[in-house]
Amino acid sequence: MKIVLLGYMGSGKSTVGKLLAETLGYTFKDLDTYIEKKEEMYIPDIFSEKGEIYFRKKETAYLKAILKENNNIVLATGGGTPCYGDNLETLLDSEDVLTVYLKASIAILTDRLFEELKQRPLIAHLETKPLLNDFIRKHLFERAFYYNKAKIVHDTDFDTPKKITEKLVAKLL
Repeated sequence: MKIVLLGYMGSGKSTVGKLLAETLGYTFKDLDTYIEKKEEMYIPDIFSEKGEIYFRKKETAYLKAILKENNNIVLATGGGTPCYGDNLETLLDSEDVLTVYLKASIAILTDRLFEELKQRPLIAHLETKPLLNDFIRKHLFERAFYYNKAKIVHDTDFDTPKKITEKLVAKLL
């Protein structure tokens, strides 16, 4: 089985994904890290040197490659992964894939992401919390349609990564 974590950047996909994989005895994969290794470039460099369209095409190809693997995986996707091309349909139509949306509030996302602005190409240009909050609000409004199609929607605001993992394991068993 493949458990695929969806959600906005900063929602905890990588942190929870590692804990969930460890708890279940699954392999953990982070799609962005996978792309960086395959492309031998960091994501911000891919965006700046080759553009977002190039990145999204590679993201789709690598997502499909990971889904073809025959082992149990917890996969943390990028925030935009389900919103481009046929990625969401691929995930929802795959028999051995369980999609999980880690849903975080705009306030929580703003606080988390403000600390990481320079590492995230889509928001690196935003210099204040109010600007970041407005950006997230608009972006999340556009993306929520895709995220909410996940088979499991889990609100993460008031739980630690460990508690989120425990609750997801309980839902899976």
